Amino acid sequence: MKRTSLFSKALLGAAVVTLSFGMQSCKQEPKQEDPKEVAEDENEAKFDNVDEDKEKDSDYLVAAAEVDMKEIELGKLAQTKSTNADVKALGKMMVDAHTKSLADLKAAAAKKNVSLPASLTEKGQDAFKELNDKTGHDFDKAYTDKMVEGHEKMIEKMQKASEKAEDADVRMWAANMLPELNKHLEHAKMAKEKVDAIKA
Repeated sequence: MKRTSLFSKALLGAAVVTLSFGMQSCKQEPKQEDPKEVAEDENEAKFDNVDEDKEKDSDYLVAAAEVDMKEIELGKLAQTKSTNADVKALGKMMVDAHTKSLADLKAAAAKKNVSLPASLTEKGQDAFKELNDKTGHDFDKAYTDKMVEGHEKMIEKMQKASEKAEDADVRMWAANMLPELNKHLEHAKMAKEKVDAIKA
């Protein structure tokens, strides 16, 4: 009788351990860290308490890389999903320009030992998913709206970087980006006007 009771206890204990382990493994499934946060953490580790200005300047480069990658993916999506010639052309322009911009940015970041996001960030993935769920005129409208809004925000950031960045190279890089970004904004506004003029 005693043996049975001990055996039962052992079985019960094993079951509890297994159950709690199972519950824990479900809860502790590692969440993929956002590539932007990974880059920011790496830059903080490199520059924090060493060069705070460099850490702040690195944020401009990280933000620009995030936008470049997002514009490339959304531009590819526009070329495949839209049937509107203006929207397709805008998408192609974004892919071409931001691919070049990202390559230049990577070279600049490497010289400064700044880490950049390795892939599309969570914000970029959300924007892609949101657009991918739309079709036809709804897609065209959402895409052109995003391009106008996104470029307005980016111009604001780069304007700030061109004036406030401590590093002269970063200030010059941001200043050099502004004319191209303004050109993108004008194209995006023209495409948006044409799309808005079409009745859904």
